[in-house]
Amino acid sequence: MRHCLSLAACALALAAWAGATPAVVPLTLPSGKVLQAEVMVSDEDRAMGLMFRPSLPLDRGMVFIFETADFHAIWMKNCKFPIDIVWLDEERRVVHVAEAVPPCKAEPCPVYNPMRRASYVVELNAGQARREKAVLGARIRFDLP
Repeated sequence: MRHCLSLAACALALAAWAGATPAVVPLTLPSGKVLQAEVMVSDEDRAMGLMFRPSLPLDRGMVFIFETADFHAIWMKNCKFPIDIVWLDEERRVVHVAEAVPPCKAEPCPVYNPMRRASYVVELNAGQARREKAVLGARIRFDLP
């Protein structure tokens, strides 16, 4: 698989390639467990995320790609189940974890922010981050198309 030289190059390549259906890539958690992760590149895809889905299969996840490292906030508007949110730096090391984040029950929805700048966000089923050792400093591996 190809490796992108920079986040900007990755974002441009993925944006040009992204269609109505997000790409799916293998995502290897620190425990060695491999999930199939949908890749969210466009603003529209990142805004939609897991909204309106009844659940997330245990062998699936979602990875959000951002053009620049920043304090990328996540909310749970129109989500139906709790998730773990894992923020990663440019080297795909865990810089922050929000565990078992509940669905938003009423507006305004809470916003979840990392403690450090991140380039990627991974969403997993609630409890999966701890179970699969996605803790601060751990590395999550995935290759972008």
